Amino acid sequence: MMRRLIKDYPNSQIAVVFDAKGKTFRDDMFAEYKANRPPMPDDLRPQVQPIFDIVQAMGLPLLVVEGVEADDVIGTLARQATEQKCDVVISTGDKDMAQLVNEHVTLVNTMTETVLDIPGVNEKYGFGPELMIDYLALMGDKVDNIPGVPGVGEKTAQGLIQGMGGLDAIYADLEKVRTLSFRGAKNMPEKLIEHRDMAYLSYRLATIKTDVELELGPETIKISAPDNAKLRELFEDLEFKGWVKDLGDVDTQTTETLATFAQEESIPEPIIEVASSAFVPPLAPAEVKYDIITDKNLFAEWLVRLIAAPAFSFDTETTSLNIMDAKIVGISFAIEAGKAAYIPCGHDYMGAPEQLPVEWVLMELKTLLEDDNKIKIGQNLKYDRSVLLNYGVTLRGIAFDTMLESYVWNSIGSRHNMDALAEKYLDYKTVTFEELAGKGVKQLAFNQLPVEDAGHYAAEDADITLRLHQFFWPQLDQIASLKSVFNEIEIPLIPVLSHVERNGALVDANLLGKHSIELGERLTQLERKAYEIAGQEFNLSSPKQLGVILFEQQKLPVIKKTPTGTPSTAEEVLQELALDYPLPKVLMEYRGLAKLKSTYTDKLPLEINKRTGRIHTSYHQAVAATGRLSSQDPNLQNIPIKTEEGRRIRQAFIAPAGFKLVAADYSQIELRIMAHLSDDAGLLTAFDKGLDVHRATAAEVFGVGLDSVTSEMRRSAKAINFGLIYGMSAFGLAKQLRVGRNEAQQYIDRYFERYPGVQRYMNETRSLAHEQGFVETIFGRRLYLPDINAKNKNLQMAAERTAINAPMQGTAADIIKKAMISVDGWLLKSNLNAKLIMQVHDELVLEVAEDQLDEVRDGVIARMSAAAQLKVPLLVEAGIGDNWDEAH
Repeated sequence: MMRRLIKDYPNSQIAVVFDAKGKTFRDDMFAEYKANRPPMPDDLRPQVQPIFDIVQAMGLPLLVVEGVEADDVIGTLARQATEQKCDVVISTGDKDMAQLVNEHVTLVNTMTETVLDIPGVNEKYGFGPELMIDYLALMGDKVDNIPGVPGVGEKTAQGLIQGMGGLDAIYADLEKVRTLSFRGAKNMPEKLIEHRDMAYLSYRLATIKTDVELELGPETIKISAPDNAKLRELFEDLEFKGWVKDLGDVDTQTTETLATFAQEESIPEPIIEVASSAFVPPLAPAEVKYDIITDKNLFAEWLVRLIAAPAFSFDTETTSLNIMDAKIVGISFAIEAGKAAYIPCGHDYMGAPEQLPVEWVLMELKTLLEDDNKIKIGQNLKYDRSVLLNYGVTLRGIAFDTMLESYVWNSIGSRHNMDALAEKYLDYKTVTFEELAGKGVKQLAFNQLPVEDAGHYAAEDADITLRLHQFFWPQLDQIASLKSVFNEIEIPLIPVLSHVERNGALVDANLLGKHSIELGERLTQLERKAYEIAGQEFNLSSPKQLGVILFEQQKLPVIKKTPTGTPSTAEEVLQELALDYPLPKVLMEYRGLAKLKSTYTDKLPLEINKRTGRIHTSYHQAVAATGRLSSQDPNLQNIPIKTEEGRRIRQAFIAPAGFKLVAADYSQIELRIMAHLSDDAGLLTAFDKGLDVHRATAAEVFGVGLDSVTSEMRRSAKAINFGLIYGMSAFGLAKQLRVGRNEAQQYIDRYFERYPGVQRYMNETRSLAHEQGFVETIFGRRLYLPDINAKNKNLQMAAERTAINAPMQGTAADIIKKAMISVDGWLLKSNLNAKLIMQVHDELVLEVAEDQLDEVRDGVIARMSAAAQLKVPLLVEAGIGDNWDEAH
């Protein structure tokens, strides 16, 4: 929260206020004050002092004043600032603070991103901040044990104040209270008379003191230079690893550091307790010895050792992360913990020592690297395999990949890069590439690094990779389901993805160029249209200018506010406004087309490899928590398919002469998985009979025959089918269908009446998730849910929604991976002139010779359909075309 506030309010005076220990003046006024409040939770108590230490090390004033509460200190500072006509933001979620709101004081709740100013108080409570104390006095506060008037709750207190005013006004004309419209008004005067003293005592208890004697005032609160050395010590002790990196060099202690420190929020890693023994770091080797091999004699010694070893870890160092252009600079190996070697063969800086030629090294290693029976261990071996293929070496015997071991062990428990894994599981700090080569434009390529420095770095990579494997594999080996996911899905997929990446996709750059020009013209037209509707020119990309036009000039309803209190112009806000207002509709179209232009039509031609003439994306196995693949440089997963402009981008992905594209896609795979998991008779029957499941659901929910289902009914049923999979509430469904919340709830209730198995599955899955802390796919992949038993109900409910969806999404990911392995293996063994060129969500895209289309299409459908044995058939639809859009 503090980091967020520093970022949102740069160059502001900030003070952090906490309650002091001991009693306050309110305890003297009322001995039972806060008597019902439970003691601080045991797991919170030890966290307080570290928070104090961090705040002070950040250079922020920390105020803890005895005899009063933190609210009184804040109230005093707010009053003093108001008298000086200075604006104040109080970061709090406490409703009591609303009494401090005025023209200069605003409340901000950073947890809910809500802002409370004078109009906000009026809107929320029905009266202004000046009556907030009276409101609290009447209704009391159970948390603070402020008694209030017995029988007066929230609605009654609101009714009294809205009808009469404050306590003095109410007690001045008690008979008028009987005429008010709230329930129990006729008998209320007697209660008020009986408890008058308690009401005024409650008023005094609820009043925030604004005249506390303070050593600091608004004008003397200053942020001092942070103590980076202390912050580093604290962050390392508390394992705030992202924040340690944010600090950079300890010696640069300037006030700017604090602003930099606040720029990027680091999300703490969830703590998952899988098996307590699993998190004990293995003992480091007694001796560490890394050899740098620059002569053939030492190379021969190591080659003998590698041949004799049952397994070895292996890594390449290269000139580029682009697999098609990367050249090998060196190769490292490790055969036991602490013993590793590096063979430099491409360092070409001035004065570099003589090295063994890369071609000679690979010729000597080729038999070993291509031996299926020699176990290879690596970190992201897909990359090393692809790079070796540039030299005619096919890496075989890929048995273990520590990135994937970590990912299968716990997909959300850590980042899966080697440096992070070493620090977390081995308690070992590796030398990072940035430390060695520098950052930014001055960063050196690996071939420019001194051999001695590069040798230690590369040998360490091989050594730590081996140690990580020795840590992870015993854990995976104990859990049959995870071992199976690793051995039967993730490891066999490595060469398949390597093939797909290297195959690449042919793209028509000229077609994209024409499309880009047309998009530019369309954007200009939309810009002019926006100016016309607004009545003036403005920057369509400026949230500030947009906010003025939409909410001040056009008076559109404010749906959401930013933490600073200004109306939000975020995409979800504009989407909602676009349903009823023309300017947001134009802006949404403009934003969508601008994103397509910058992300695809402008950028894709630049991604075409000059040597191959194709686009070679990178597929990532260890990113999405559920097991889904992601792609990067370029990202092919997010090209729109529902819009005409998105389909035009797909039209640029073409088949070469003599070939066609075949696109094979699973139909409604997650709903079919839901039918399998829930064992619901209605869903099973619909899929077994080959019915349109959305039409079948519409018939059930709306109580009509299949022939009577309208397109609107089907659309609503589709929203229900998919919405429930993703945990959509009645509120969310109502918003999507543009119906009342009660009507949406009726749809959901009727759905569960017709498909009781689905509701049973959801309930059982929630219970199981709470009990064991994770859910599984059909194949045994796990997704841990760190917030499933969180005390914060919002976090817990979000985890429950994930628990319901993850087995379906994860199973779908496993199925498409198994299908890829099957299809690629079949194509390699056959003499068919066809190859996999893309995987996008539940779809495989192949390039196929025209005379083999039927055979390949039928073979792909058969293998995709057989990738899993569910209780309902897996339906695969395949199309053929000259481009991706035609084939889909």
